[in-house]
Amino acid sequence: MERNGHRERLEDIDRFASLGISAIRYPVLWECTAPESIEDADWSWSDARLPRLRELGVEPIVGLIHHGSGPQHTSLVDPDFADKLAAYAGAVAARYPWLTCYTPVNEPLTTARFSGLAGVWYPHGSDEATFVRALLNQCRAVVLSMQAIRAVNPQAKLVQTDDLSRTYGTPEMGEIVEFFNERRWLSWDLLCGMVDPSHALWNYLLESGATAEELLWFRDHPCPPDVIGVNYYITSERWLDHRVERYPASHVHTYRGIRHADMETARVLANPTPGIGPLLMEVWERYRRPVAITEAHIDANREDQLRWLLEVWKAAHAAREAGADMRAVTVWALLGSYDWNCLVTACKGYYEPGPFDVRGPAPRPTAVATMMRSLATGAPPRHPVLQGVGWWHRPGRFLCPPVATSSIAASLAERQQAKDDAQRHVQPILIAGASGALGAVFAQLCAARNIPFRITSRAEMDVTDPAAVESAIRRYHPWAIVNAAGSPPRVGEDDAADDALARCYRENCLGATVLALAALKHDIQYLMFSSAEVFDGQLERAYRESDPVSPRSAFGRHKAQAEQRVLLAHPGALIVRSSGFFSPWDEGHLLARSLRELGEGRIVALDGERPLSLTYLPDLVNTCLDLAIDGERGIWHLTNQGSLDAGSMVRMTAGLLDVDTAGLRDETPPGNPAPALLGTERGALLPTLDDALQRYARTVAVQRQALPAGVERRSRLRV
Repeated sequence: MERNGHRERLEDIDRFASLGISAIRYPVLWECTAPESIEDADWSWSDARLPRLRELGVEPIVGLIHHGSGPQHTSLVDPDFADKLAAYAGAVAARYPWLTCYTPVNEPLTTARFSGLAGVWYPHGSDEATFVRALLNQCRAVVLSMQAIRAVNPQAKLVQTDDLSRTYGTPEMGEIVEFFNERRWLSWDLLCGMVDPSHALWNYLLESGATAEELLWFRDHPCPPDVIGVNYYITSERWLDHRVERYPASHVHTYRGIRHADMETARVLANPTPGIGPLLMEVWERYRRPVAITEAHIDANREDQLRWLLEVWKAAHAAREAGADMRAVTVWALLGSYDWNCLVTACKGYYEPGPFDVRGPAPRPTAVATMMRSLATGAPPRHPVLQGVGWWHRPGRFLCPPVATSSIAASLAERQQAKDDAQRHVQPILIAGASGALGAVFAQLCAARNIPFRITSRAEMDVTDPAAVESAIRRYHPWAIVNAAGSPPRVGEDDAADDALARCYRENCLGATVLALAALKHDIQYLMFSSAEVFDGQLERAYRESDPVSPRSAFGRHKAQAEQRVLLAHPGALIVRSSGFFSPWDEGHLLARSLRELGEGRIVALDGERPLSLTYLPDLVNTCLDLAIDGERGIWHLTNQGSLDAGSMVRMTAGLLDVDTAGLRDETPPGNPAPALLGTERGALLPTLDDALQRYARTVAVQRQALPAGVERRSRLRV
């Protein structure tokens, strides 16, 4: 909450309510409210927020601990943990007697696995005994907490969350697969009083340090969830394989002395699993209690976030139609998440947006928020990107040789429906600029993201000709137009010459305006690109979006004119200023040329003093596509975070690629004005420059290794 800013933003409550939600999983965390003692608890934060939720008609489902151990005076393996949490739960209920729904402990089984067995979270246990102790302590804490809460409010309801997992594997892994598929139910089984000597894992629990008395305590004090909350991620379904040589080393583990690969099914199975639908029915048939999907999220590009949510939503409705008592789908997390790609074991700043993106001055609603509002009103989501399929269904998803296992494949009917959907007419993105590096990367990444597109050359659509643009729109029926057709002066061209001025105006100003007017006429999203050259570089800080333009070149002047005319013609247009493009698929940029020349043993002189705003084209294009899907508008500055002078950029990348830099010289050209740096007041959406250069180098290295045998390598590096 501190990282995403929610701790200080009361107004977020109104943002949440605007999504049309009826309930929200909301924290009143023990370690934040009463870190020392309940007597010294500070309720001011929840006092300001819980009543506001109530006023807005949003029911809080209050969480007391979330993948944590509570305050520092206790832990998941503390014998008094359950009693201490129950005392806090009773205090929460006494403070807010009107609260009805609680999740005292989020995901007790999953937390026990990562804290007691995998050693990832505190107390970093790595054995079955610590896992079982953490699980029993948490489940006992749930029972005692609900007793304390119900002493205040007898109508209080338990919404008990945990990961809805499923494990598959080769026959050789059958014993572990069967064990994992029994273990996944343990938290709900314990709370429902289903664990007794006849339970499949009774002996395992005893062998792992549990006593019969404490296990039977749950049978004698059942606390069945009023709603079983299932959390489902792309990583929830696993494939275990004894053939470890087929898999990346990062996915090879040893459990019970058996070395094996463990990978999410989406990355390995040739035929995808049916997804969450059958798992919902498993939960319903096992417990016959109301079920809610309490976390639905995927770390992906925006269109796949939408596709994932819609897939989960449809599965919930299908389960209801099949007889399950399905109550809700929860979009997680409203403000996005930081560093969950490493299970929050490091503070790297890796951010996954949700319905709101918090990387700007205020949370910005994304297309996921728009979809939530549609679902809340019963209106079918209609964004054109929903015509495509998510990456978990696409051919390029594999991280190893795919495994064919027909017994767990999605039904033929579902697969045929997906094929039929893919073959029907879809609305594309129309990309102008087939001959340029920017247009080429747009086409490449649209294809990779399963976003239909049409890319046009000047011969197919002259952007300066209104009739040609109108014809292309009527032919392709796009939902968005990307103008990647503008260009700076050609190398060696005098930008003050009459023909250069005319060409620059035509391509960068006239064409941009013609496209904007056409987009407005047809109610189409419009994205155009501008440049840091709309600024003269005299400001002693990075330029922000609201700074007045001050171009010093013909190219900059025409870009500034284009911005002004486009916004007048189409106020909903999205204008992206950027600079210093580099890409692993283009040999013409400064970085690629310099590395190639260094690899050939030539002298390369570069400015080693003045910093540049640099932009990794794949990052820029991916972010622009997300913003276009969100329906964003206005001027945005998009460059990778940080800046480097040209010499340092080349030197750093050369080191990553083992290129000799003996020929690199630092040389600041005399008389050249300082380049303008781009900053932002709207949100730093691109990764850091260091991160971008590392990914650039990895991609170039892979491309170099992929050159076929017999291809002449003119140097140590060819990019």
